[in-house]
Amino acid sequence: MVQDIAPHRFDNRYFPYTPSPEDTVFLFSPPHMLAKEGEGRALAFPRFRDFTRLSGETVYLFAVDGRRFFLALPEDWEAPGFTLLHTGCIRGAEPPEISFAAVTAMQLYRWYTANRFCGRCGGRMEKDTKERMLFCPACKNTVYPKISPCIITGITDGDRILLTKYARSGYSHYALVAGFCEIGESFEETLRREVAEEVGLTVANIRYWASQPWSFSDTLLAGFFCDVKGSRTPVLADGELKEATWFSRDEIPVRDDGVSLTRAMIEAFRTGKV
Repeated sequence: MVQDIAPHRFDNRYFPYTPSPEDTVFLFSPPHMLAKEGEGRALAFPRFRDFTRLSGETVYLFAVDGRRFFLALPEDWEAPGFTLLHTGCIRGAEPPEISFAAVTAMQLYRWYTANRFCGRCGGRMEKDTKERMLFCPACKNTVYPKISPCIITGITDGDRILLTKYARSGYSHYALVAGFCEIGESFEETLRREVAEEVGLTVANIRYWASQPWSFSDTLLAGFFCDVKGSRTPVLADGELKEATWFSRDEIPVRDDGVSLTRAMIEAFRTGKV
């Protein structure tokens, strides 16, 4: 999965560092980011020394194997040899530790730019110097990076698993039932509700499998498997899905992409590990 970068070490501790010429810079202009494509799926990001012009704010993000990464919130910039690429190129890019760093940086970029002003009094937020936190000097409001809990579940019926497709246009890949946790819900309660809402089924024997930080949508995914109970006929009632189909292990049409928890779970079922 995207976060599995061992033996490389991700260090997300915050320090108020001043950048050096060799530090790497992430610069976003949604839906694009500044990068350079190499052979295959190789992706490179500029270091501060690559800019001939860069004015504006920079923020320390994290380190990978001691290599420091910063976020640029520029007023003006120029970096010869680099261009604005669609952020979709991050998914599955090489090397994997840089792909993970890029998507995590994108999550922090959204957080910093969405919280420039206090949601309580409207004052301008400031950065804390001891931890990754924004605070309002006027009313003392504090804000931490956004992480939304979400479940994803493989619904099984013996040697079959239920695969779904979203109704929204532009996305045609098979997936698993998933959804955000609501206020007052446990993971298990969220799972039962989402299954009932999306495919009209009842489930039992809920068992945890793995988790994944999914920075593409600011979520922390908790993956479960469960068994269908009662009717095996999916009912698509809420309009979120356009398909829900049972597949036996040898019929499953997708393979693990090494990126998502969804694909890892489907592959685990396909190969009989679940």
